[in-house]
Amino acid sequence: MTDLKDLKKKQKIVIMGSGPAGLTAALYTARANLDPVVFEGMEAGGQLTLTTDVENYPGFPDGVMGPELMNAMRQQAERFGATTLLKNIDSVDLTKRPFEIVSGDTVLETEAFIISSGASARMLGLESEKLLLGHGVSTCATCDGFFFRDKELVVVGGGDSAVEEGIFLTKFASKVSIVHRRDQLRASKILQDRAKKNDKIHFIWDSVVDEILGDKEGGVTGVKLKNVKSGDITEKECQGVFVAIGHNPNTQIFKGQLDIDEVGYLITNKGSTETNIPGVFAAGDVQDNIYRQAVTAAGTGCMAALDAEKYLEELED
Repeated sequence: MTDLKDLKKKQKIVIMGSGPAGLTAALYTARANLDPVVFEGMEAGGQLTLTTDVENYPGFPDGVMGPELMNAMRQQAERFGATTLLKNIDSVDLTKRPFEIVSGDTVLETEAFIISSGASARMLGLESEKLLLGHGVSTCATCDGFFFRDKELVVVGGGDSAVEEGIFLTKFASKVSIVHRRDQLRASKILQDRAKKNDKIHFIWDSVVDEILGDKEGGVTGVKLKNVKSGDITEKECQGVFVAIGHNPNTQIFKGQLDIDEVGYLITNKGSTETNIPGVFAAGDVQDNIYRQAVTAAGTGCMAALDAEKYLEELED
């Protein structure tokens, strides 16, 4: 693996993030002879490395393991000349030209910068949740709902995401229980009405998940629920738990430099991946608060690469 200190100080393009968006951007910019440098972060591959079977990514009729898919994407980008680094970017200065990228005690300069640092699903913070993530615990109904056909499921949350996921899961599950810490939902009225009219959806109010029961071999078998008003603990049988309490975009180091919405997502120009600073582009979940799929992330990674290539060509003119 290339050492950070062995790189030239000035680069044509630097990519932050190594999920589908970042590695697709790396593939396209590498094939354009731009010699991209990819900062993968310390958890290379993004959220797909936490997923076991991926069955909705095109080209894999029998499905593919998440880590296997990301490793293949990395190898493909490297084949065409991308340099990948298992390093974090600690800070950036986007007021300078070229842009300044700081990782540890090394400073790189780059003419173009693609941000694909993703968004991390908010978790409950339970040890049992960590243990069973990918083994019955999920943060994405669209990704994993198919695996829970005719199962009883629990969805945690009370906002639009939780209710949307609950409604979607009724396509597969025999029953969906939405667990919410309050006595009424925060979701939009239209979603609430839709959920309440669905015979498969049930609500457990004033409650939080205290523990998820099961093991890696057998998957989830149930949850322990704590009533926040009475403190009573009860057990509920289920075969899957979907945590839908929102996402945190990984944009902290860009605050004050790039336009960011109230939740923390980077704002891009309509129809492109351009940010408010020319030469800085955003792709994947870091700017997508709607779809959050591997295939849409890869698509915007391609867009960012093409946008960056065009930008660099115009710099040379």
